[in-house]
Amino acid sequence: MGAHSLIFCMFATLTCLSLESPPNCDEVRKVFQQRQIGPVQSLPDKPRKGNDLQVCTSRNLTCCTKKMEERYQVAARRDIQNLLQMSSSPLKFLISRNVAVFQDTFENVMLQAENYTSSVLLSTYRDVATEASGAVSELFTDISLFVLGSELSVDELVQRFFDALFPLVYNRLINPGLAPISRAYAECVRSARRNLPAPFGGAPAQLAAQVGRAAVPARVFLQALHLGVEVINTTDHLQLSRECKRGLLKMSYCPHCQGLTQSRPCMGYCLNVLRGCLASLAEVDAHWLEFVRSLEELSGRMHGTQDLEQVLLGAHALVQEAVAHAQKNGPRLSTQVHRICGHPSRGEAQAGSAQMGGGGGRDSIPLRASPRDIDTSLANRRKEFINSLRLYRTFYGGLADQLCMSELASGDGLACWNGADVVKSYTLRVVGNGIKAQTVNPEVKVKGLDPVINQIIDKLKHINQLLQGKSIPKFGTLDEIETGSGDREGRYSGDCDDEDGCWGSGNGDVKRTVQRVSKLTPEKTNSHRHHHTKTEDFENGASAGSRVGTLGACLALIWTCALTVLSW
Repeated sequence: MGAHSLIFCMFATLTCLSLESPPNCDEVRKVFQQRQIGPVQSLPDKPRKGNDLQVCTSRNLTCCTKKMEERYQVAARRDIQNLLQMSSSPLKFLISRNVAVFQDTFENVMLQAENYTSSVLLSTYRDVATEASGAVSELFTDISLFVLGSELSVDELVQRFFDALFPLVYNRLINPGLAPISRAYAECVRSARRNLPAPFGGAPAQLAAQVGRAAVPARVFLQALHLGVEVINTTDHLQLSRECKRGLLKMSYCPHCQGLTQSRPCMGYCLNVLRGCLASLAEVDAHWLEFVRSLEELSGRMHGTQDLEQVLLGAHALVQEAVAHAQKNGPRLSTQVHRICGHPSRGEAQAGSAQMGGGGGRDSIPLRASPRDIDTSLANRRKEFINSLRLYRTFYGGLADQLCMSELASGDGLACWNGADVVKSYTLRVVGNGIKAQTVNPEVKVKGLDPVINQIIDKLKHINQLLQGKSIPKFGTLDEIETGSGDREGRYSGDCDDEDGCWGSGNGDVKRTVQRVSKLTPEKTNSHRHHHTKTEDFENGASAGSRVGTLGACLALIWTCALTVLSW
């Protein structure tokens, strides 16, 4: 009887131990191939000892090799970057689309303002308008370039326009009926304009002031949107520390080594890993929130004299006023020009060259501006954009929570992976978001703020001050705030391990409990879970729970057998 009992206990022990290792590696091979993690030729057919593994270590037999572990780590990093890009894509699309919309709307406004200014001149000073069309076009092109970020001076570009306009006014309105002045004399008249006491009255200074007051906010607003795209591109390609990559591997793919290909991490475990990996991104949150708020406040101020669309479409009135002032003061201006440039020698012009409309041209009834479409105005476009952007004002603060709750972690009440085994719940402390909170993170060690993220934060601080119209220390020109696509693929191609010395310092707030947060984007990301369905979740929970129960029963049986043998 004793021998039979001993044999039974040995069999029970072996059976229980076999339950802790996968019976074969077929399912692991299948998933490895489906997810295109790497070549399957080198995968073991049956479980083996994993003495060569560095992260997915286990006292049981494993279906993983060192080469598989390396492939899994690459896959884990790729997965998290794909999730980051997927989460930010609606926000990135919103900003990028509106950059294009604003630029397109702005170009239409510029074209309308240019055409209207030329039309007003044509109806009142026909000969001047014909020759001034190039100068008018250049004026609005220069204003457009300034708004788009070039380092032009608004005052200078307005002065250049009136410099070009003055010889035409002098030749066609102040001294009409004469043959055209020579090119050299016209250049002298052009240069003399700035030495004359207000030949166009106060209109040039008034136009420069109005355009500057309205164009600078539009310029900063547009550059802020470009920086917003750069922030998203940078955070999408976040450098992951070695500790983070090991944590992601352990969370996502180490259970595969035990044949648990359908398992999901426990919620608390997932939060610890991702809050550790994305701690630097959480530090962006306060500055991003201020960024959204500052854009909103600036947009609210861009009306009246700061409404660029209104200013540009009213520019024709000041141009017309300037020409009228010069014509009215023609004799005085002619004397002043002769004093500087001398008297031009020229004969009588042909009748066809005479100024059409004469001195009374300025009294003609001006054209009325075409009615503005309120729905497609710059102000309405900004309002719609800001209303949409508000939905993302806390995007970076809860990104880790969003990814775990929407994409990665197991649902409530289901068996889950805790980094070592399938359990009913995660029992370790769950830390909060931010750098400081990670000092007690049991899963991922974080040394400090990523320096690239720190640079992005500095740029956000700077643009926020510009958006708020504050006086700021010398940081560089607006163009030195990097704008554009923000594609930094080359910059982020290498790994940055702890020993590389690529970490600084930062801060954050410690939270001692797991807190569920609301969705941070309007997208219902729950409908986009990857590789898992509700059926898989049910099967995963059922199989994992059954395995936990079976192992518990086996351990009890082994303990009973051991007591029996000892009693002999």
